Formats: sequence, C-alpha cells, structure tokens
Amino acid sequence: QVQLVESGGGSVQAGGSLRLSCVASRYTYRRYAAMSWYRQAPGKEREFVSTINSDGRTSYADSVKGRFTISQDNAKNTLYLQMNSLKPEDTAMYYCNYGGTDWGQGTQVTVSS
Repeated sequence: QVQLVESGGGSVQAGGSLRLSCVASRYTYRRYAAMSWYRQAPGKEREFVSTINSDGRTSYADSVKGRFTISQDNAKNTLYLQMNSLKPEDTAMYYCNYGGTDWGQGTQVTVSS
C-alpha cells in the first residue's frame, strides 16, 4: 500500500491561492499509476478534482478548469495542486489518491467570501 501525506491547506479569502502537496512513499509495482486530487465538502459526496497520468496527461473537473493546475515531481515523489482564484465553493477537505485505490488523510481548504 502506498502512503500518501497531504499538506498545504489553509484558510484564504475568495480570489486567493493555495498550493497543495502530496508526498507518496512505499511505492510498489504500481509506481507509475495515475495520481489524482479529490475533495469532499461537508454533507456532500467526495468528488473528482483533477488527475495526472504517468505520461503527463491531465484532466480536470469543469468546476476547477482554468483555475487549478495539477503537476508532479517524480524525483520528489510529490503531487501538487496549484489552486488560483479560489471561491467559497472550493471549501472542502482535499484528498490525494494513488492508482484509484490509496488515499491520504486529507488537507482542509477553507475559502471565505
């Protein structure tokens, strides 16, 4: 099982920016699996935010397209999510996912209006 540790969450005002990080360790044979960000707001189901495949292809939820950017540093085993122009509706716990099966503990993002 891959261990994932997220960081970088916090409280910001609308229009602000944050960069989330997710450090992955204990890689197995699935080293080159896709990595993704999901989020879950209070009272809502967890939803997809963005993913990056081993070949660098990315995809985004429509709600964050043009505002968020996913990237990874393979040398540091780290996944990033740069979040710009944040909105109150972006408020949620953000989770890192590895290969569709392994999850981190999450990092809280709160955006005030």
